[in-house]
Amino acid sequence: MIAARSSRRLNRGLVGVLAMTLAVLLAPAGAAKAADGVPIPPNTGLTDEGAGTLTAADKDFVIKVRLAGLWEIPASNMAQEKSDNEAVRKVGVSIGEQHVALDKLDVAVAKKLGIELPNLPNTDQQSWLDEMKAAKSSKQFDQIYIDRLRAAHGKIFPAIATIRASTRNDSVRKLAQQANQFVMTHMTLLESSGIVDYGALPTAPPPAKTNAGPVPVDNAMLAAASSSGGVPGVSTSVILLVLAGALVAGVVTTMRIFRAR
Repeated sequence: MIAARSSRRLNRGLVGVLAMTLAVLLAPAGAAKAADGVPIPPNTGLTDEGAGTLTAADKDFVIKVRLAGLWEIPASNMAQEKSDNEAVRKVGVSIGEQHVALDKLDVAVAKKLGIELPNLPNTDQQSWLDEMKAAKSSKQFDQIYIDRLRAAHGKIFPAIATIRASTRNDSVRKLAQQANQFVMTHMTLLESSGIVDYGALPTAPPPAKTNAGPVPVDNAMLAAASSSGGVPGVSTSVILLVLAGALVAGVVTTMRIFRAR
């Protein structure tokens, strides 16, 4: 009788350990805890000393941030004057004020790094401003303003990501981080108008062909995984499932042994 109770307690304990182990093995790595709202990346570790190699792509990025403000600020001022749509006017106020703030950050970085900035919008940007000025009605203006700015933000968004991920210069890195937050906010503001013509936005290019799978195979990464004990070509999730299966088999075998006794 005592042996039977001991066996049942052991069985419950083994099952509990098994459940906890499986939960740990199969839980996604680094899963974020539940929270209200979307997390905002901190600035921890982002310095602004002008240190690090400055590439041609870095300089072009700083110039493009300046150019964005040179046409979006006057465009947003026009939105406050020409639009009869309260939502569009509010978008214009927010984007105009935020671009003034971003322009100050950009000018400071350019001065630190010795980058010469333009003082006039480029040809395309000026044509968009002229198009807005020529709008014959508030409704026509609203559509031009919202669509031109939404398309422009969509184009600069991936460019910012490339610079943020690759630059060696700390000041450009911090500016890219800040610009990324501004651009995401502006796209959301523009979309809040409810009149974005999504069908007119450019479509994403087809994915490039790779060696295998949905993610390009990086030979350097595979070599690093191999040298560090990883298994090239085998998913970590698969390995964890195999380990979990082995653990289940071991527990079942142990339970059978104790029952037999």
